[in-house]
Amino acid sequence: KFYITDYVLSCSLWLLSVIFIIAIIIIGRWKGLRSLISLALTFFIIIKFIIPQIFTGSNPLMITLIGSFFILLIIIYITEGLNRRAHLSATSIFISLILTVGLSYLFVTLSRLTGAASEDVLFLFNIEGATINLAGLLLAGIIIGTLGVLDDVVIAQVSTVEQIYDSNPSLGVKELFKKSYDVGVSHIASMTNTLFLAYAGVSLPLLILFATGQSAVANWQQAINTELIATEIVRTLSGSIGLILAVPISTWLASWWVKRRVTRNS
Repeated sequence: KFYITDYVLSCSLWLLSVIFIIAIIIIGRWKGLRSLISLALTFFIIIKFIIPQIFTGSNPLMITLIGSFFILLIIIYITEGLNRRAHLSATSIFISLILTVGLSYLFVTLSRLTGAASEDVLFLFNIEGATINLAGLLLAGIIIGTLGVLDDVVIAQVSTVEQIYDSNPSLGVKELFKKSYDVGVSHIASMTNTLFLAYAGVSLPLLILFATGQSAVANWQQAINTELIATEIVRTLSGSIGLILAVPISTWLASWWVKRRVTRNS
């Protein structure tokens, strides 16, 4: 006896994965290969450390912070190597991530979010022996989602500081910070939109339901007071604030360190 459950999806998924790997190696070359290695190790930490620890009842927030620390080191040092740029980027990301965690925790608490609003979470109740802190799981998702975008913003800012200084070594810390920060402002807008659109894309069916008036709520005021929408708002805005803060933090650290190194060597 046999049952037909669905189409075989693995062939197309493997093909897409191969195209992705070829593209990143051809375009990124050696650095692209290193990014693939860091991606594999990141996936390993999430699957083999973060998820099993959360499943056994450990605090999701603390476990994700520990896992994110190792993910951060892997992403930065495998991709960028052991150099000044990597050290500055890792420090800036860590500070920004801690601020994002504090802000997220504050507003998840103030909003009384339980983390049980998503349909995906409902499946966790059927897992035998699982004791999962759902509010902590929500915070863990915010941390992991923000970490990847912080990596992009911070490394770009540190590289900007280095390039501007190399083109004009006579700049002081304030001038170097101002010029680099002006570049970062543009990056803030694009990255914030990226984060918002990523979350909006995941919640698109729900947004369509509210926009067409086919949901149980009467207006947008009621909609944002539902936990499902409030969760996405807290997730998006907390992550965006973390990105915004990352720009001045990374720019100032890089500007100060570049001039400090030059002063010390002179």
